[in-house]
Order: sequence, then C-alpha cells, then structure tokens
Amino acid sequence: MAQTLETIMGYPAADKELARKAMEDGVRIIRADLGEFTEHFPSSNSFNGFYQPTENVEWTTGFWTGAIWLAYEYTKDEQFKQAAKVQADSFFHRIERKIDVNHHDMGFLFSLSCVAAYKLTGDEKAREGALMAAEHLAGRYREKGRFLQAWGNTGEASEYRLIIDCLLNLPLLYWASEETGEKRYAQMAENHIRTAMKCILREDDSTYHTYFMDPETGEPSYGVTHQGNRDQSAWARGQAWGIYGIALSYHYLKDESYIRLFTRVTDFFLTHLPKDLIPYWDFDFDTGSTEPRDSSAAAIAVCGMLEMAKYLDEAQRKKYTDAAHRLLYALIQECGNRDLSRSNGLLLHGTYARGSRENTCKDRGVDECNTWGDYFYMEALTRVLSDWKMYW
Repeated sequence: MAQTLETIMGYPAADKELARKAMEDGVRIIRADLGEFTEHFPSSNSFNGFYQPTENVEWTTGFWTGAIWLAYEYTKDEQFKQAAKVQADSFFHRIERKIDVNHHDMGFLFSLSCVAAYKLTGDEKAREGALMAAEHLAGRYREKGRFLQAWGNTGEASEYRLIIDCLLNLPLLYWASEETGEKRYAQMAENHIRTAMKCILREDDSTYHTYFMDPETGEPSYGVTHQGNRDQSAWARGQAWGIYGIALSYHYLKDESYIRLFTRVTDFFLTHLPKDLIPYWDFDFDTGSTEPRDSSAAAIAVCGMLEMAKYLDEAQRKKYTDAAHRLLYALIQECGNRDLSRSNGLLLHGTYARGSRENTCKDRGVDECNTWGDYFYMEALTRVLSDWKMYW
C-alpha cells in the first residue's frame, strides 16, 4: 500500500483561506471563459491546456454549467446567472429534441444544469427539462437485473450492463420522486445501487468499472474494465465515483448499510494514493510511475467524503473530513490553475482515457483539464467555504 490513513493525516490540510484563494482563481477563469462558453460549451477535455468550443453534446457539458452556477452562488454576480440560464435553456432543447441522449448520463447533464437552475432561481422550464430527463433515464431501467443500462440501445444483449459512474446519475431520479410524488423513480434508483453494490465491489474493496448482466435471467455475469488498466485493477475515477455515489444515495435513503460500503471503497482509495496524494489514472500505479495522473478522481473523492461526513459519528466524521482537506490541499497546490496563459481550465493533470492492453480506449485528454474535474474541484471548494445545498 502506498499510504496509511495515519500518514495521510500528517499532510497539510486546506483551510478556508487557501480554499477562498483557489475559489477566487476559479471564478476569475470561469468569468474569462464566458465569452467563448455561453452559447457554446467547452470540449470534454482540453487540448494542450485549452478547451475548444462545442455544441451541447456528449456526457460532459453539464459540468461546465454546474461550475457557472457555483460561481454565481459564490459571487451573486448576475453575469454568471444569465450565462447559466442560457445553458439551462440549451439543455431543455437537448432533451426535448433527444439530442445525444441514448445513454444513462442524464444526471451528469441535467442535475447540474436544469435541477440547479430550478433550485436556485425557480425556473419552471428548467424543472420541466429535468423531469423529462428523469423520465428518459427511467426508460433505461431493466427489470431483469434491476439496473439502469449504461450504453447502447435498451435491452441490447451486447450492452446489457451497468457501470459504476451511474451512481452519480441516480440523484436525478430521487429528485424526480420528490418533485412529482411518483415513487417509481426513487425505487429504480434504489434497486440500481443495490444491484451495483452486489456486483462491482470486490472482496478487497476495489471496484469493477462495468458489470455485465445476463439478459435472459437478470443475474450478474462478469465484471470487466472499460477505462481501467486491467479487468481486475481499480480505475481511480471509478473508485471515486463509488465514494461519491454511495454518499449521495445515503443522503436520500439513509440506509445504514451504505456507511460500511462507503468506508470500504473510501479507505481503499486513500490507502492506495501515491506519496503526493494525486492519484494516477489507475491504482495499478504508485509513487515513481511515469503514468499520467487523474486529478479529477481526487476532486470527486473529496466531494464524496465531505458529503458523507455529515452523516457519520464524530470519529468517522473527523477522519474523512480531515482526509478530504488534505487531498484538497494537494489539488490546490499541485493541480489548481492560476494562469490563463497556461490553460482556460481550472484543474490541471486530469486524464479522460488512457489506453492499455486490456481496455479498448485510445489516449484522450491525457495530462489535460477535463470539465468534470473542473466542476468537482469547484464543488469541493464550495463545500469547504459554505453550507452548500446540493444540486444533486
């Protein structure tokens, strides 16, 4: 193991002063980016440090809108509010026209854009868009296996699987039940996480990225990787999705069994970090490796630990809050961008995808910014600076 929980506690921790300075840098960069990224969206990852404008496609555009909403909450500047509203309208158009939505990532897209818009401004059109997205996501629920199918056409045998990332899409369904009174949305979400936890969590507390289900019986078949280094390795971002995803479902369900699940996946993440606390893209790699990092995995994990800490006993609350503040310190110091001439992103040293002998990926966004890393970095800073009311 690269770390123990005791050694991590010896690292410096982010305090409010450091977090505030990092937030100011983030807000400054977001403000500078609005000219290019209000009517358009940033590409999923940067290229040589800089995002390029795209239309509202792929699974990643909601993270940019979410970052704008966080900047608005921090500053109360109407410029951010108006830009985020323009983008929320784009998401309404996207779900109404069913543009690039044949996948499960409705939460990533709509929780951070339309749900946020409704919670912060009372925008009824945004609420309608988010509810349409929730209904669309519900259409991916497979009764045989009781899970939300990640990719491909629904019911397609070759894509009859779930992925760990989907845990972050479940809050859209919990929210939809709260808004409409229709329990079926929350029931699908609860069934999905129960199925997922039964499948993807290994005995050593690492996680599979994706797990196939038998389309005839609905029984779990086998786990593989899609973006990790090996089928049996722990993809760093996937482990982080597990940390935050479990915390979010606990927020809605208050199922005490999830506390144990949370401690298992989180302790694995923490004790496999390299010496500088910035994870490599897969936990196969440790201090001294020449493989790229994935700063976004650390940012996601920080948000998950700070969320779950609210529900833990005093000793566990301190343990995970302290760990989160130490990871955030490392992120601010090693990965936080302060220089617009270097990048128009917020969090450096991310990895979208890294190819290996056992996955089918090609290198993409390696040692670059990515929009989800930027968003979760801003969310982590927001959580340290305020009693934040989640968009999730």
